[in-house]
Amino acid sequence: MLAVAAGGYFGYRQLASPGCSGQIELAVAVASELAPAVDTAATEWENEGAVVGGTCIEVNVTASDPVEVAATVAAKHGAVLAGVGQASGTAISPDVWVPDSSAWLLRLKTGGATAFDPGNRASIAYSPVVVGVPEPIATQLGWPESKLTWSGLVGQVNNSKPIKAGTVNPTRDAAGLSGLLALSAAAGAGENGQAATVGALRALSTNSANLRQELLAKFPTSPDSTSVARGLGAAALSEEDVLSYNARKPAVPLVPLYLEPAAMPLDYPYAVLPGIEPAKASAAQMLFEVLATASFKDRLAPLSLRAPDGTWGAGFGAPQGAPSPQVGGASTEPGSGDAAGAVDPVAVDRAVASWSIATQSGRMLCVIDVSGSMKGSVAGAGGASRQQVTLDAARRGLSLFDDSWQIGLWEFSTNLGSGRDYRRLVEIGPLSNQRSRLEQALTQIQPTRGDTGLFDTVLAAYEAVQEEWDPGQVNSIVLFTDGKNDDDNGISQQQLLAELERIKDAERPVQVVLIGIGADVSKAELESITKVTGGGSFVTEDPTKIGDIFLKAIALRKPGA
Repeated sequence: MLAVAAGGYFGYRQLASPGCSGQIELAVAVASELAPAVDTAATEWENEGAVVGGTCIEVNVTASDPVEVAATVAAKHGAVLAGVGQASGTAISPDVWVPDSSAWLLRLKTGGATAFDPGNRASIAYSPVVVGVPEPIATQLGWPESKLTWSGLVGQVNNSKPIKAGTVNPTRDAAGLSGLLALSAAAGAGENGQAATVGALRALSTNSANLRQELLAKFPTSPDSTSVARGLGAAALSEEDVLSYNARKPAVPLVPLYLEPAAMPLDYPYAVLPGIEPAKASAAQMLFEVLATASFKDRLAPLSLRAPDGTWGAGFGAPQGAPSPQVGGASTEPGSGDAAGAVDPVAVDRAVASWSIATQSGRMLCVIDVSGSMKGSVAGAGGASRQQVTLDAARRGLSLFDDSWQIGLWEFSTNLGSGRDYRRLVEIGPLSNQRSRLEQALTQIQPTRGDTGLFDTVLAAYEAVQEEWDPGQVNSIVLFTDGKNDDDNGISQQQLLAELERIKDAERPVQVVLIGIGADVSKAELESITKVTGGGSFVTEDPTKIGDIFLKAIALRKPGA
């Protein structure tokens, strides 16, 4: 029966498309909320005779969680995305991917997939990112008369009687990431901004979830004051999330607040993944043209989605206060090119890393180079030295770690006493007991006249972390240096690698993260170490970037690796 049915369908395709022979199967993975519209449009196109070069086109649309496809694509292209995890063993990379946000494409690129360059990338749908708030709480905030801003929300989250805010894990959810980016920007820079951002991160993490449905279940289910007070009070969601939630007629509907300035929207880019054969690429372009027609807007409307320009089709239930035709400047007209133009890669990496650090725990030894070359000034840093820039990055990173972390601090150069190239400043211990000691030790670090005793220090640090290895934590070393090993009295590179190979233990893994600063660093030297130990090496010739590199490096540590 299946063979007859398949033959009948193929025969219909042949009649619908005279001269059509063979079949091209185009695998299209689409964000779940958009998949029904794409599937319907693709099926109608097939029935009307979808052909490329005389060959029939079969479009297989799969509703897919963007984070699952991102994990698969990352594994294929050698990228590492903080918080995403490993790809499923059965997952297959599609020919065309339509995630909910261009941020996924950007994260893959900055996560190490340097050759990842998908085609097209134009937006085919659009949903503003809003703050979903239970109607009773929205009324208390002045809705619908008052206009709330993101900076106002930061204040609401951090005040003495805070609104109970939550989020879907922003490393795994585009709307959660958009909300975190908006909150971080609103908090501002400097020490006060950093404190406000950390406060917001901690508050959001208390009521976070890995899945959108889990977060939505935290909202109050009864209109009585006790239920409203105990339930979730605010979360960054897409407009589509809120409209779909309210369509189920909950006892307490959500109000979508369109905060100013507008957050990065969900833009649903049409990404033709690299490496597909030319015939499939042609079929993918033809399908895009079907999805870029004006009639596709009306397919989006019943799904509570807008067209790429922010306007909506017949049947769209616009909520009170919904702006039109568009929110912000990140959306594009159909077919106008890359929809990711307004996404700042540095801000995205910083937000993802900050969340990962603030919401996980670990055991880490921080080792800082104090050789003479660290006295060198850094262009663009207001006359600050390499040492000062490095210490500033370490201090800012320390503020993100909560008290569950165990942190220690060493410095190294050559001949720092007792025949050693390193000095133990603070032993690894809980931040709950020694945060002030670490902060004080960082203020006292000064560059010496010595050279760079890298190899002896790495080995000693590895042995120290391994000796008191904690099975409940990711055990790691993070070392900052601005030079190559320069110690005539120390072990050689070959001796170091041989000893690390000998003592490493799969049952007690220690990840080594090496951060090289400036043009004098040998990336090959650093990589030779991390190839043995696990972890990673990061090198920048611009020392002003080490703060962001530090955050990213910590966020990419792999639990259990």
